[in-house]
Amino acid sequence: MKLSQFKFKLPEEQIALEPPYHRDECKLMVLHRKSKRIESDLDFRNILDYFDEDDAFIFNDTKVFPARLYGTKEKTDAKIEVFLLRELNADQRLWDVLVEPARKIRIGNKLFFEEDGPMVAEVIDNTTSRGRTLRFLYDCPHDEFKQMLFSLGEAPLPRYIIDRRPANEEDMTNFQTIYAKNEGAVTAPATGLHFSRELMKRMEIKGINFAFITLHCGLGNFDAIEVEDLTKHKMSSEQMFVSAEACEIVNKAKESGHRVCCVGVSTARATESAVGTDGMLKEFEGWTNKFIFPPYEFGLCNALIGNFYHPESPMMMTEASFVGYDLLYEGYQRALKEGYKFGCYGDALLMLDD
Repeated sequence: MKLSQFKFKLPEEQIALEPPYHRDECKLMVLHRKSKRIESDLDFRNILDYFDEDDAFIFNDTKVFPARLYGTKEKTDAKIEVFLLRELNADQRLWDVLVEPARKIRIGNKLFFEEDGPMVAEVIDNTTSRGRTLRFLYDCPHDEFKQMLFSLGEAPLPRYIIDRRPANEEDMTNFQTIYAKNEGAVTAPATGLHFSRELMKRMEIKGINFAFITLHCGLGNFDAIEVEDLTKHKMSSEQMFVSAEACEIVNKAKESGHRVCCVGVSTARATESAVGTDGMLKEFEGWTNKFIFPPYEFGLCNALIGNFYHPESPMMMTEASFVGYDLLYEGYQRALKEGYKFGCYGDALLMLDD
């Protein structure tokens, strides 16, 4: 398929800038792949109606850290945004980062940060046009350094949100799933944000089983795809872990003919990176740059929950791979007409293989 097939006009007023007051209050649409049925104007809590005892949900338990910092450049006092991507070396305090405006930053420049106390970082490498390697000059135990570094940061909300409203104190809580555990993400696995403690308790009472995998979500899903031929697009690599416990829960559900539901496209990408030729989930520890776009046959899950995403986004393409391009496009057009919200804080989409 071609990039241009995923274009559509998204009105600004339908891009969600804030989450709903209660996590599970968003609207829900259901797409049925085989029957081509569309159900709309549902509440996310209705999701329980589509699952039974011994079905399995797979959640991504990555934890977002406050990755967006603001510093000043030595001598000029120019304001510089530093977006932490990942820690490269804990002992040497080396971090892979993005900087804006990139044209002002060179190797050897020093950046100054100050909140509870001063912190200095030195640019030691240029990795891409925007990317840099920083060495933070802070002599203390690593745990203390991380605490200090994160105290300087704010929630790494997508640019389409932060450009339209300032960050606030609630963002770090709102932009985190309630089951987040393993730190390492610089953007939230957005679909998981819809799950409240109350809803998960109701799922548990119904006998639905939970499996947790980890994929540390990076910025690759927000990078503009610059090629019309989707086979030529390369996704950024993300670190992921699939435990033996998760495999046991998921494979038991699949072997017994129950639904296996991936919560979010990051979860789908991780499980499709770790599924065997026998259709069973395998233990995995490593990195994946899997890009799922049509035509693609899923090897593991038979249900997928997503959001309504921006035009030409990899997340939308993964949804189209699961439920079919024509049905997804029809669902998106109905969502636009019926006032559904789009983006990380937007409304939800349940896709079923029936």
